[in-house]
Amino acid sequence: MGPTAADGGEVTPPIYIVSGGTGSSGEQVVSTVLVQFPDVQIPVEKVSLVRRRSAIVETVARAASGGGLIVHTLVDPRLREELIKRSAEAGVPAVDLMGDLLQQLSVMLGQQPLAKPGLYRQLRSDYFRRVQAIEFAIEHDDGQGLRSLQDAEIVLVGVSRAGKTPLSMYLAMQGWLVANLPLVPRVALPVQLDAIDRRRIIGLVIEPDQLRQHRQKRHAETGLSGSTDYIDPARIFDETELARQEFRRRRVTSIDVTAKPIESSAREAIVMITRRLGDDAHKLA
Repeated sequence: MGPTAADGGEVTPPIYIVSGGTGSSGEQVVSTVLVQFPDVQIPVEKVSLVRRRSAIVETVARAASGGGLIVHTLVDPRLREELIKRSAEAGVPAVDLMGDLLQQLSVMLGQQPLAKPGLYRQLRSDYFRRVQAIEFAIEHDDGQGLRSLQDAEIVLVGVSRAGKTPLSMYLAMQGWLVANLPLVPRVALPVQLDAIDRRRIIGLVIEPDQLRQHRQKRHAETGLSGSTDYIDPARIFDETELARQEFRRRRVTSIDVTAKPIESSAREAIVMITRRLGDDAHKLA
C-alpha cells in the first residue's frame, strides 16, 4: 500500500506521458483510464516535443527513481525504440500506444508511416483552435479569468443582457479568443482592462427598449415578480447612456446590437479587429 494523501486517497508514483508532439493523445487515453480508479491519486506529467534522446534518458531516469510508469506516443521509430530499450534496462514499465498500430498498418498497407510528430494536430489545427477558443470564452465569461485577460484577442464590454455571452461563444466558434466584461452601474471596470490594446476592445450598445425586453424576459425566467431597478425604464436608459459615455471616454469603438442577428454582430467585430490588426489579429497561429 502506498502513502495516502490528506483526503485519504492513495498516492501512487507518477505517470509520464512522452510524446513527440503536444502529448494530447496520450493524455486523453490516460485520463479515460484513470477515471476507473477514483480513489487513487496519480500524478500525470507530460513530456512533450521530444526530439532528442537526452529527453528520453532523463525521463526514464526520473521514472526509475520514483517508481513511475511511462506512457508514450512516439511516432519516430528511433526515439520509440530508444525509449523501449532504456525503459526495459531500467525496469521501468512503458506502455506504447502507437508502435503496434503503426507496425500493423505498415504491414497491411505495404508502406512506411511518415513518422512526423504532431501531424494530426497540424492537419486539424482549425478544430483544435476552436476547442481552445471555446474553453477560453467559458473561462473569461462575465468578468472571469482576469489574470489572463491579456491573452484575449477580442474583449467585449457591455451592460447586462446586451448579448455579451452569446456573441463571445459565436466568435469562439470561429476560432477567436474572446473575453467579456460587464458594465455595472457605480462599479469600475477591472484595472486589467487598462493594459489591453484599445484596438481589441469592443463596446456593445443597445437601445433601451430592446434591453428592457431582454431583461423582462430574464426577470420572468428567474421567477421574480414586481418592479426592480433591473427592469426600471429610467434606470435602463441611464445605464445605456453611461455605457456610451464610458466607451467614448476610453475611445473604444462600439457595435450597436439592437435588433441585429448575432451573425451580423460577429461579422462586424471580426472585420473591425482584422482591419485594425491585420496579421496580428490572431495571437496564436
